[in-house]
Amino acid sequence: MLVEIARDPEARLRDIAERIGITERAVQMIVSDLYTAGYLNRERVGRRNRYSLDLDLHFRYPTESGLPVRLLIGIFTDHDLEP
Repeated sequence: MLVEIARDPEARLRDIAERIGITERAVQMIVSDLYTAGYLNRERVGRRNRYSLDLDLHFRYPTESGLPVRLLIGIFTDHDLEP
């Protein structure tokens, strides 16, 4: 989910669901969880949302807790994600 949002911050949740092969409702739940945990922010632009990631937060899982999300995003994206 983080990678898809990094690739296209203005993507509709429906489009993300299609790309990763899960339901739109599941995407909504994951985005809500990521928002609550501080991994992403939402900004309303017209009738759509624009998402931004906090790439300096660390993963929640104990084995990766010392690593920032930036490392994962950097592996899977080609463009500069600096704000």
